[in-house]
Amino acid sequence: MDSISMLGGSRSPVFLTAPSSHHLRHAQACFLPNGAKSRAGDTGTACPPARPTVAILGSGDFSKCLTTRLLRCGFHVVVGSRHPKLAAQSFPHVVDVTHHEDAVGKASIVFLAIRREHYSVLWDLKHLLEGKILVDVSNNRRVNQYPESNAEYLALLLPDSITVKGFNVISAWAMQQRCPKDASTQVYICSDSVEARQQIMELARQLNFLPVDMGTLSSSRDIENIPIRLFPGWKGPVLAAVALSIFFFAYSFVRDIIHPYVKYKQSDFYKIPIEMVNRTLPTVAITLLALVYLAGQLAAAHQLYFGTKYRHFPHWLEGWLQSRKQLGLLSFFLAAVHANVENAWNEEEVWRVEMYVSFGIMSLGLLSLLAITSIPSVHSTLNWREFSFIQSTLGYIALLIATLHGLLFGWKRAFEEEAYRFYLPPSFVVALALPVCVILGKVLMLLPCVARKLHQIRRGVDSSHYRCQRLEPVGSAAHVSPERVTIM
Repeated sequence: MDSISMLGGSRSPVFLTAPSSHHLRHAQACFLPNGAKSRAGDTGTACPPARPTVAILGSGDFSKCLTTRLLRCGFHVVVGSRHPKLAAQSFPHVVDVTHHEDAVGKASIVFLAIRREHYSVLWDLKHLLEGKILVDVSNNRRVNQYPESNAEYLALLLPDSITVKGFNVISAWAMQQRCPKDASTQVYICSDSVEARQQIMELARQLNFLPVDMGTLSSSRDIENIPIRLFPGWKGPVLAAVALSIFFFAYSFVRDIIHPYVKYKQSDFYKIPIEMVNRTLPTVAITLLALVYLAGQLAAAHQLYFGTKYRHFPHWLEGWLQSRKQLGLLSFFLAAVHANVENAWNEEEVWRVEMYVSFGIMSLGLLSLLAITSIPSVHSTLNWREFSFIQSTLGYIALLIATLHGLLFGWKRAFEEEAYRFYLPPSFVVALALPVCVILGKVLMLLPCVARKLHQIRRGVDSSHYRCQRLEPVGSAAHVSPERVTIM
């Protein structure tokens, strides 16, 4: 199953100076939900009736979209620009576009919609930014481009201000939407100041976003890497699919193209675009599907061998377990393409072809169900037992039916002498070897003696001979492996 890793950090107390406390109390009074009164200092002073003011330094596209969003939600916005007269033409007339110094002086929360290369302009504003909340929304061009994150660099540059990292994962397009309802509404926020972090999270809620507390500012590097990573979990699965495709294509090319040409001087190169490709697609698809469930069986074997679930998996197995969703989706994609171009009707073997096509349709239907339930919005509507049943039980059934589909395709050809060209077995024989082994491994895991032992281990019974002392409670993370995944 999919595993979810949560980033977090220790939340050390932050001691604010007198100006910082003043700005925080003022901002908190303005951003308390439902118009509640601030209790700081027991003054009983409510928020002023005027709309709270938010300053934005920078006049680029993101600044314009953020300004529009703030205005819709009832905030007064002040934009600071190096060329205010020119920038004012791009903003609504209700927005106060002025110089940086004037904008900073009118708000206690300042959004920095400028790149790291331009942070030098903030040095002259250092005395004006003292004690104010600075929300850094910048991103880099490459992953880990600098030794420290932009937010950490900003905190070192302006130590008397309170730096908050947030809103950098929201695109300008998503910022313009009135009611976005997809994953683009999540805003990751971190800061060393718990109070400032809570205020910016409340501000995000008022802007109809879903804030996610990421802890201290040390998490800002991970937050800044989120929008510039290109499918980080897909590299290994895609490379595996490409490698398998090259292998099976070359294998079929040697048997079905080179062999007839060498032995009979028969040119079948015209079969490469469709027939050869269509022979490669199903072999790669069923191999990838078998790899999805082979990883879980190796994890179970690891736990049985060591007699404990608290021992960490090897790094290669951990990465394999975390890539199962991508491997399964690639398998579904290749199977769907294969089904669109397959035409194996044979009038002389009606029963075999009927069963062959029927099993293929059923396996593709089950793979479609697995693919749909892997969508986060669908996954969130299922409890763990439902999700496990679909992804594990129905997944194994899909693998079994797909294997029968391949066996019916081969029928008697696997035992015919002329099928072994260059003494190489047909490609479907090679492709079915791994799925058959995985199915036999599943049968072995279902044996009462093995299943009972595995169930006890996953419930916390530790029979490891490496144990020298009693295990800590489950709530302790000392012996708990974050890679523990149950897929059986």
